[in-house]
Amino acid sequence: MQLTGSNPVAREDPSLLECCCSAATVIPEMTSEQSEWCRPRSQRHRENRRGVAEQIVLMTWISGNRLFFLQFSFQQGGWGASLADMLVRKCDVLNRGFSGYNTRWAKIILPRLVRKGSGLDSPVAVTIFFGANDSALKDENPKQHVPLEEFVANLRSMVRYLRSVDVPEGRLILITPPPLCEATWAQECLQQGCKLNRLNSVVGEYARACLQVAQDCGADALDLWTLMQKDGQDFSSYLSDGLHLSPKGNEFVFSHLWPLIEKKVSSLPFLLPYWRDIAEARPELSLLGDGDH
Repeated sequence: MQLTGSNPVAREDPSLLECCCSAATVIPEMTSEQSEWCRPRSQRHRENRRGVAEQIVLMTWISGNRLFFLQFSFQQGGWGASLADMLVRKCDVLNRGFSGYNTRWAKIILPRLVRKGSGLDSPVAVTIFFGANDSALKDENPKQHVPLEEFVANLRSMVRYLRSVDVPEGRLILITPPPLCEATWAQECLQQGCKLNRLNSVVGEYARACLQVAQDCGADALDLWTLMQKDGQDFSSYLSDGLHLSPKGNEFVFSHLWPLIEKKVSSLPFLLPYWRDIAEARPELSLLGDGDH
């Protein structure tokens, strides 16, 4: 699916004009016997019987397409696909889509997504990417709207929970919502017979609040709202419909997010040997070890 222009499916369902959120999970490949690699990835992740020194869980809630963000972010041009490409042979990159979610709901489900004793070692990177839904105007979109004070409290609550499951602040990256192109988004709303339900100035308030939480908690932050508007540039090309990321917007997110993630994952080993290094006579000696090369 290409995120260029408006989503044709959205024209049949007004709810598709609501911003959506998703969670991405990045987990290193498990090193074990060859039979392990023949089983479904999800089963390997659940069991992780041998484990490795460190695991990565990258949970990202981001405005995106109404379809599960997994299905879009790994399409050509999606930032998830770019991330997976950079981490090939080091990490599995998974994505869990939660369309339309805000921090109020995400706070509730977070313990189901990251918890102690789940078979995963402590994550080395976690991102939290919210605000586009929370900042919806209360009068026009009361279901998704979350007051600014509660938004802040919810972010802090998620950070506290992650601390409780051994994810320290240094492994967190809080990402602000991108700016809103009001003119383009207003056209989308108009076609569905509703009023403009978001304002860029309001989104900015939530973005600044997100940055403050990151600063107070000692976490890294990525300020998309400011970066996309830097020096008064036209940021409309980063958005397909004024709200959701376009392919160019996905590239923008990846290019600024990757340096923050890279420093957290740079020490991860390259899993399993390069093919030229496999012992020809007895390949099992190379392939059934711990896989760290």
